[in-house]
Amino acid sequence: MASRSDTKIRILDAAEKLFAERGFSETSLRLITSKAEVNLASVNYHFGSKKELIRAVLARYLDVFMPAASSEIVSLQAADKNASLNDIFSTLVKPLLDLNQLRSEGTRTFLQLLGRGYIESQGHLRWFITTHYGQHLTQFVKAVADSAPHIPPAEMFWRLHFTLGTVVFTMASADALTEIAAADFDEHNDIEAVIRKVIPYLSAGVAVPVST
Repeated sequence: MASRSDTKIRILDAAEKLFAERGFSETSLRLITSKAEVNLASVNYHFGSKKELIRAVLARYLDVFMPAASSEIVSLQAADKNASLNDIFSTLVKPLLDLNQLRSEGTRTFLQLLGRGYIESQGHLRWFITTHYGQHLTQFVKAVADSAPHIPPAEMFWRLHFTLGTVVFTMASADALTEIAAADFDEHNDIEAVIRKVIPYLSAGVAVPVST
């Protein structure tokens, strides 16, 4: 039993690293099994398919992040019924950073994986996330909508997707951006600093009045 458990973890660890670095489409099962030093039958035994393996990799993060983010939002709204968008987006910072305790470089890896799913149009991931974590997503969307009641639902749909796109691009380019900031402005940022820098931008973009 211990051996089977170890094999499953090795597969997940190898897949996670390769998916984050190369993307889902460009990472073959053969490449994963080679890095994990297991045979293809082991992947089929533990996960059944590449899609299930992708979901399992993300689930290790989502199972921790989603409930934690919901808890932070509930606590904020209990303390301040008129919480600002900046406050609501800021509730995500601690749950994101806590992923570093789950896995080494967990915050960065998780955001890279989300970005890969977004860029590569992995439709099955949208189904997986909305099906398994829909309650948490709904709570977040409602909190954002309540803080910007002047934004119609259809417009909010677009703005939240623009928000996701901004986060994806920022995190995918985080290494290059921090290097440029250090070289050009002598500004040194870690992953938390980058996340906190983007929050005011997101809040302002979501809340800007709809032009008529």
